[in-house]
Amino acid sequence: MSLVLNEEQTFLKDSAKKFALERTPTTHFREVRDSEIENCYNEEIWNEMVALGWAGILIPEEYGGSNFGVAGIASILEELGKTLTPSPLFSTAVVGVSLVNHANDVVKKEILTKVAGEGLKLSLALEESNHHNPKKISCSIEKEGEDFFINGEKSFVLDGTFADKIIVACRSSNNESEKDGISLLIVDTNSEGLSITPTKMVDSRNAANIKFDNVKSSADNLIGEEGKGFEILEKVLDISRVAISAEMLGSALQAYEITLDYLKERDQFGAKIGSFQALQHRAAIMFSELELCKSCVIESVTSFDEGSNDLERLASLAKAKVGEVFHLISNESVQLHGGVGVTDEYDIGLYLKRARVAEQIFGNSEFHKNRYAELTGY
Repeated sequence: MSLVLNEEQTFLKDSAKKFALERTPTTHFREVRDSEIENCYNEEIWNEMVALGWAGILIPEEYGGSNFGVAGIASILEELGKTLTPSPLFSTAVVGVSLVNHANDVVKKEILTKVAGEGLKLSLALEESNHHNPKKISCSIEKEGEDFFINGEKSFVLDGTFADKIIVACRSSNNESEKDGISLLIVDTNSEGLSITPTKMVDSRNAANIKFDNVKSSADNLIGEEGKGFEILEKVLDISRVAISAEMLGSALQAYEITLDYLKERDQFGAKIGSFQALQHRAAIMFSELELCKSCVIESVTSFDEGSNDLERLASLAKAKVGEVFHLISNESVQLHGGVGVTDEYDIGLYLKRARVAEQIFGNSEFHKNRYAELTGY
């Protein structure tokens, strides 16, 4: 991805590239995976990211952040995606922070300063089924005095196992398929009545299933107005979709580079397999598809920082295209490696697993192709 970056953003990208190569290569991913750490990330590495200021990329300066914009965080995630770096950066610094940015000033000061300075971890509890649908929410919210009470269940809560605070998308109306009546409420993970069941995805990414049994939270923790949180939710989801697309792009680019190196080194039938025209054609198709992905991600990233009126459509375009191409790259890469491509000894299989999980985050390619078509008028 070759964004036209300013001086600060260029520094971020370069520092992220150096960090990923030196501190979190794929060997680090393997160490975390094989250690069976429940959190699925290394706390020391997370603290280093916080010290570098990455947790505060989207946080206003008045709360201790740098406010470098979506281009800044996307550049970092792209580099970390190349080495499959495990961390709560996406769920906290992108999803969580973007939501809390819409809270009242007291809550923003309390939470955002701790995210930027102490690495407070955030997560969004949204999904309730196997299929992404931000309008289909049945988890209920009721107000009693100055407090809200939440009842219901959430699934696939990314990094929900170890989050300090969870932003819950819940419903105050009876119709579970309408955007009206959706509220966003911040909840402490040590709240009474909240139970978390850890799950580990096939790519070793952390997620959780969460049950809310009359969980109490103050009305001050409401993000936006009661029953009118869908617009905020959709905006934050689009920022998050663009950010995860940048991470997926980084992973796809690295999988392609690994495969090119293998084609240049592997001998078969007395020649390097990269000299076979059929394999060259497959590599050329992957290259051209990756170039299209770069264009989609660049356009969507810049649209947020420039305040374009086409944010939703471009976010879905990027997520749909990168999701499809990451599948293509990971499938082709494993096949071009031959039988060893599915062995744990080779890194390429790790990227195939990541492609399967990352595509599902906040809507798969089919969801976003349909959304893109609807937003375009079809």
